[in-house]
Amino acid sequence: MNSHTTFLVFGPAATLRRMSDKMFKEYAPKFIYEHSKEGDKDKLFVAVYEEYEKQINSSVTLTCIFENTQDHNKIVLKKTGGRMGFRGSSLSEERNVESNVIDFIIDFGKRFGLTVQEEQISDVPKEDKEDE
Repeated sequence: MNSHTTFLVFGPAATLRRMSDKMFKEYAPKFIYEHSKEGDKDKLFVAVYEEYEKQINSSVTLTCIFENTQDHNKIVLKKTGGRMGFRGSSLSEERNVESNVIDFIIDFGKRFGLTVQEEQISDVPKEDKEDE
């Protein structure tokens, strides 16, 4: 089972550049860091979303690493925190920040004719796979 979700988005450079601005306006993160090299059009954003779930008295954090290049966007989502297990894990029926961000990525891609691919990466090391 993966502990993170990775999306690759392909399309025209101008539309790809607009995607990060639109996402961070629509779903404002609690913290955001932007990095770009001088003279380079590639940008890297690290955004941290945090939401408190009152029903289960826990905080859920979503870290979004958004890599914007001329030919694609790579978006890595890593969710941490919260409570797992029998008590309270099924109480939250409201939409959480992770599903909102994923829906935005897919919806933006459909509206502007971009190719959105979810990258399937296994967390099991290659050595363990060969033993099976």
